[in-house]
Amino acid sequence: MFLYDWGFKRDMCMLQMLEILKGWLTPLIAIIAIYIAWQQWKINKQKLDLERYERRLHVYKEVIGFLSLMPNSKNVSIYELPKFRAAVAEADFLFGPEIPKYIDEICSHWRELWVFQQEYRDITQEIPEGYNHQEKVEGIKSHSTWLANQIVSDFAKEKFKKYLYIGK
Repeated sequence: MFLYDWGFKRDMCMLQMLEILKGWLTPLIAIIAIYIAWQQWKINKQKLDLERYERRLHVYKEVIGFLSLMPNSKNVSIYELPKFRAAVAEADFLFGPEIPKYIDEICSHWRELWVFQQEYRDITQEIPEGYNHQEKVEGIKSHSTWLANQIVSDFAKEKFKKYLYIGK
């Protein structure tokens, strides 16, 4: 009889354990589902960060490429400006206000340089009335120097650094 009681108690204990485990099963599944959702959220955030980085890097490369055009030619082409503007159009949405302002500043110097180069006259050309040769030379030098220094002195790199730095 004692062994029968022991078997009955053991079976009852197992049934109780199964009931307890069934009660814990739903919360356990919920915790696992939350963990999986959190992992997916982290992966999607990292993917978004990577895509944003790649788009920012594209804008930076366009800026450097545009600035690199200037020192290689005596005459700056005004036709490069709209191409550049189109290439960096999304900068307003990817960066803080300082980068679009910096791009505007680059375009302004580029445009001014082009104007000075168009107005410049050398000894072989007819000199218009009121022409100030020294003003044109200084304007060309000033804007050329500013544009060249953006790469040579790493000013452009410093402007973009906080948006492209990937170290922790």
